[in-house]
Amino acid sequence: MKLRDALKLSKEELAVLKEELFKKAKESELNAYVGYDSLGDGVPILIKDNIQVKDWSVTCASKILQGYIAPYNATVIEKLLENGLAPHGRANMDEFAMGSTTESSYYGPTKNPHDLSRVPGGSSGGSASAVAGGIALAALGSDTGGSIRQPASYCGVVGFKPTYGKVSRYGLASYASSLDQIGPIAQDVEDTAILYDAIAGYDSKDSTSANVEHKSIASNLDENKKYTIAVIDNYIQESDSDVQKAYELAIKALEDRGHKIIHKNLTNTKYDIATYYIIATAEAATNLARYDGIRYGNRAKDIKNIHELFFKTRSQGFGDEVKRRILLGNFVLSSGYYDAYYLKAQKVRHLIKDEFNKVFSEADLILSPITPSIAPKLGALEDPLQMYKSDMFTIAINLVGLPAISLPIMKNRDNLPVGLQLIAKAFNEQPIFNTAFSLERELNYNN
Repeated sequence: MKLRDALKLSKEELAVLKEELFKKAKESELNAYVGYDSLGDGVPILIKDNIQVKDWSVTCASKILQGYIAPYNATVIEKLLENGLAPHGRANMDEFAMGSTTESSYYGPTKNPHDLSRVPGGSSGGSASAVAGGIALAALGSDTGGSIRQPASYCGVVGFKPTYGKVSRYGLASYASSLDQIGPIAQDVEDTAILYDAIAGYDSKDSTSANVEHKSIASNLDENKKYTIAVIDNYIQESDSDVQKAYELAIKALEDRGHKIIHKNLTNTKYDIATYYIIATAEAATNLARYDGIRYGNRAKDIKNIHELFFKTRSQGFGDEVKRRILLGNFVLSSGYYDAYYLKAQKVRHLIKDEFNKVFSEADLILSPITPSIAPKLGALEDPLQMYKSDMFTIAINLVGLPAISLPIMKNRDNLPVGLQLIAKAFNEQPIFNTAFSLERELNYNN
């Protein structure tokens, strides 16, 4: 069932639907849900395990937060309830949203519904897997460097990363505060627009919230609007044959729909990767300092002093990937290295923004890969550097704060989804949805 159809159901019909979803989720092999709480009478929306829902256990898929109960609702949860939607179940994720496969979760890895031997992507892997696997109508995720778009692509669903500031971050457990953004994952473009409309808007509780008017995307979808779309040629060359074929299909479909295609290049992605991981880990090290055994969740046992409390709690509570990023973040912020790494990364961030602006001076949208290849096998990205490289096409969008949508384009010879992303200027999201809606109709992916 689609989200838009569920909005027409009676309260009694919704209650039956919720029971069915929980039953299917508990019987599923995907390990996409890690909690089965429900709140309100509205249409059920799966919630990533880093978004606060009052009186729910919210753990960010980490041992260190086991036992923590959220004392308040995130703003997006309040907005769901105001719009006839309701939080329904918690989705698995990479621990503290640090990962690209959902394998770093304290609850174990989530699996890809198209092939149980493969990852669903991350960090919002539980959200994407559940929607693709038919055990959730739609879900909320968070995107710090591609964490909505990449799992949506791997799982063959639609995921949208809003402009930074368009959706409140109040009540989202912070990974990297200047990069994080909550967004929707749904079965198609229209459902994604409906869920986005429900959660978007200014919030005085969030100091990074943009005080701009939000106009409904879903009620203004127009598949007949024509745009100039830039294709990034050097990104195509860095992708495998499946992604290149998806590019060819998408470009032909866009041209058949009357869009104008132009060809551009963007800076070598190695600069994006280095810049992103310096800034993200620096912010993560600062944000995660609050998890010390005193204020939240788990506390180490048999401690003799405050130093031992901090050391044991964090050593026992954090997983390997989180520890790795905390160490890297502390290093780039340390005396003697701050100027060489962190400050330089912030300068490069501005150069990346300037380059996007140059492309947008000639184009309305950018068509780009999401990942260089299809979903890898479980355990295939044990080398952290290989995992970091899988984010090469998504992280620049977060560095610049742009909106982007992940859309399934085709399935390869092994019946695995291949997706691409459309990117627009900040606060210019209607063209993204119009073009994605048009492309979805032309490709007819789900049929």
